[in-house]
Amino acid sequence: MSIQKEFVLRYRIDGHIRFQIPARVCDATIAKAITEGVSAIDGVYRVTLYRKQQKLSIRFQESVCDFTSLARQLFQLLADLEKTGAFEQRQAIETGRLAEWKERAKAKLHSFRATRWAKEKYGDAKETVQAAKIITKLGMKKPKSFINDPEKAMIDFFNDILVLFLIKLHWAEITQKWLLKPLKYRYEWMALFYMFFLLVRSRKKK
Repeated sequence: MSIQKEFVLRYRIDGHIRFQIPARVCDATIAKAITEGVSAIDGVYRVTLYRKQQKLSIRFQESVCDFTSLARQLFQLLADLEKTGAFEQRQAIETGRLAEWKERAKAKLHSFRATRWAKEKYGDAKETVQAAKIITKLGMKKPKSFINDPEKAMIDFFNDILVLFLIKLHWAEITQKWLLKPLKYRYEWMALFYMFFLLVRSRKKK
């Protein structure tokens, strides 16, 4: 698209016009060239290019240079700058910066995801180890049971580990869904209660 077509006339009264301009025109070097070029037109006495707002304001004397003549000379100035490749060069720089920013953002995102995953796995492992320590301490308080029936003691130990793991695995579901809609998740609750029933039953002395 021609650069002239990207200039949109937003305001016009006698002796004052304002354009909405594209971002690539707001480069410091290009903005300076446009400002100096328009200021050199006969009848123009004030030119202001707002780079952040992407606006170009021109004040001129209608008796010396009317709107049509001013617009023609402005577009010719833009055409001359376009021929030199100034806008393409700026666009290439912006494209390169955008691509670089995307690569950096992508790398940061991957790094963040990897770090978060590592922290989550470390937290899970730490919690599992702590739970195992607690269960081991409880088991060591009853050394006679381990001596009398080591197989049952080991089975009880691993059952406890399995129960803790299952509870932790479904904890978010339990607190966020199961408790809020118990009827909808009645089969899950039945499975949970049955699991505890089997756990308690396995601990009873025969």
